[in-house]
Amino acid sequence: MIFNFKLVSDEVDHFKREIQIDASSTFLDLKKAICNSVGYDNNKLSSFVLCDDNWEKEKEITSEDMGTEPDQEIWLMDESVLGDFIEDEGQKMLFVFDYITERAFFMEMNRMITGKTLMEPVVSLSVGQAPAEFLEEDIFDNKADTKSAVPDVRNDFDEDFYGSDGYNDDELDGQGFDEMPLND
Repeated sequence: MIFNFKLVSDEVDHFKREIQIDASSTFLDLKKAICNSVGYDNNKLSSFVLCDDNWEKEKEITSEDMGTEPDQEIWLMDESVLGDFIEDEGQKMLFVFDYITERAFFMEMNRMITGKTLMEPVVSLSVGQAPAEFLEEDIFDNKADTKSAVPDVRNDFDEDFYGSDGYNDDELDGQGFDEMPLND
């Protein structure tokens, strides 16, 4: 059986790729086909995230074991066969190609071709230029600043926030802060 995947990007208008790949191929084979079709480095850390119909994340299939919790199930690309995870047309997933800025392609397995097989993945449609693999430094800095910006809320609290009466030393049971025992 052959899966036909459609890829789009929210960064670039008029970009689309369609890749046909055998259902017995691994996610690593699909990663290589995607990277080759857009000119990206095949060796970068990346992952596929299987999503529900509302793009809510369900399972992640990574290129490397990143030391997750022992009770958490881990799926690696080179061990995970597409047909074991994708059962229906319309399966949505993300291909995260840049972990630092969380950039990804939106993907959908839009057609199953039964009764046929492929030895190698095929790019069946290539439209438009893919987004740059790496963001320019100033774009990255702006994106990072936006994500890490913490609003200054100090002025949102008035003097009554902690109580208007303040406190006195008697409320601390006779211990000043420098006399309080430290927990080890």
